[in-house]
Amino acid sequence: MANIRSFKELKVWQRSMEAAVSVFELSKRFPDAEKYSFTDQIRRASQSVPSNISEAWRKRRYAAAFVSKLNDSEGEAAETQTRLELGRRFGYVAAADAARLDQEYEEILAMLTDMASHPEQWTLRK
Repeated sequence: MANIRSFKELKVWQRSMEAAVSVFELSKRFPDAEKYSFTDQIRRASQSVPSNISEAWRKRRYAAAFVSKLNDSEGEAAETQTRLELGRRFGYVAAADAARLDQEYEEILAMLTDMASHPEQWTLRK
C-alpha cells in the first residue's frame, strides 16, 4: 500500500477520474434527444467508478466491504464500456474514441481486480 493516506493518491482512482472526464466531454456531442436517457446513463456509470473506489477506501477496515465496493466499481466500468460500444454503434462515438476509452477501462478493471484479489494489501490491520 506504500503509505497511501487518501483515495486521491490511488492510481486507479486518478485514472478513473480522468476516464470519467473524457466520457463527460465526449457525451457533450450526443444528440439532444438522448439527454435524459443515454447521455445521463453513460455519465452516471463512468462517474460511479471513482465514486465507488473512494467508498471502498473508506470501508477498508473490513475486507468484505472493501471488496464489495471494488466489485461495484468493476460493474460500473463494464457498464461504461458497454455504453461506449453502444454509442459507437449508434454513431455517437467515433471508433477511435471508443477503442481508446475501452482500453483505458480494461486497464482500470485490471487494477480493480488486482486490488479485490489482494485486499490484505489495502485494508487496515488491527
